[in-house]
Amino acid sequence: MTQRIVQDQNIGKNLRILRLKADMTQEQVSQKLQLMGLPMSREIYAQIEMGRHHIPITVLQGLKIVLKAEWD
Repeated sequence: MTQRIVQDQNIGKNLRILRLKADMTQEQVSQKLQLMGLPMSREIYAQIEMGRHHIPITVLQGLKIVLKAEWD
C-alpha cells in the first residue's frame, strides 16, 4: 500500500509558486519526475497544483528535488 498524505489547501499553490520560480512548465516538472522513475503526467501534476489529487510521499520527495525546495 502506497503512503499518501492529504494536502492542505496551500500545498498546490506553493508548488505552483516554486515551479514558476524555477521557470519550469508543468510538463517539464512531470518529465523530470518521470526520469526519476516516478509516474507523473502533466495532467496529474496540474491536478496536484489545483488541490484535486493526492500526492504520494515519493512524488513529494521528488518534487522537493526537482523544484529545489526546502522544508523544516
